[in-house]
Amino acid sequence: MPDDVKASRRYVSAVRAEQAAATRSAVLSAARELFAERGYAATSIAAIAARAGVAVDTVYAAAGRKPELLRELVETSLSGTDRAVPGPQRDYVVRMRAARSAREKLTIYAAAVADIGVRLAPIHRALAEAAVSDRDCAALRAEIDARRAANMRMLAADLRATGELRTDLRDDEVADIVWSMNAPEYRALLVSARGWSPERFREWLADAWMRLLLRGPGQR
Repeated sequence: MPDDVKASRRYVSAVRAEQAAATRSAVLSAARELFAERGYAATSIAAIAARAGVAVDTVYAAAGRKPELLRELVETSLSGTDRAVPGPQRDYVVRMRAARSAREKLTIYAAAVADIGVRLAPIHRALAEAAVSDRDCAALRAEIDARRAANMRMLAADLRATGELRTDLRDDEVADIVWSMNAPEYRALLVSARGWSPERFREWLADAWMRLLLRGPGQR
């Protein structure tokens, strides 16, 4: 095959991939807006298609059914990118693992939780609503909670390695404390219900974790 033909095919393939990515992005953006405005149950695939400016079949091809759309929105809200990123590969996790002190690790993580909360809050509300009646969404919510719990056990071990954790707390207890306080429900109580700013929430979270988990002067 001539080189010019190969180059032309690569160009066409690249253009199609770019168009597909743009379509997927438009569909996810439309779904995010509508889930936040109307809730999960009241948002139809047809409404998402109309908001995105595409055909209904294009929504299914680009992102799948409503539960799959919701999963994509959860994952991209967690990663802060246009795709799902495993926890250990996320930028803030890499920085936490590289940090030498427990205080620095908790400061980085509190900032990450605060940033994720801004993106995740409307999607979590849709997920909580959907989980009541949709088995796929209920399974997704349980999966996310379990995944957070497993990640917190790894964080607890990482914090323990600094030698700064309280010795009267087991790693499982440390993990449970952080798990409960990084939950979207905890943020909603302070930010949505009590009107805290994201900045105040971030500072509170870091300070609270340090006071609860780390040894103070003279503590063992």
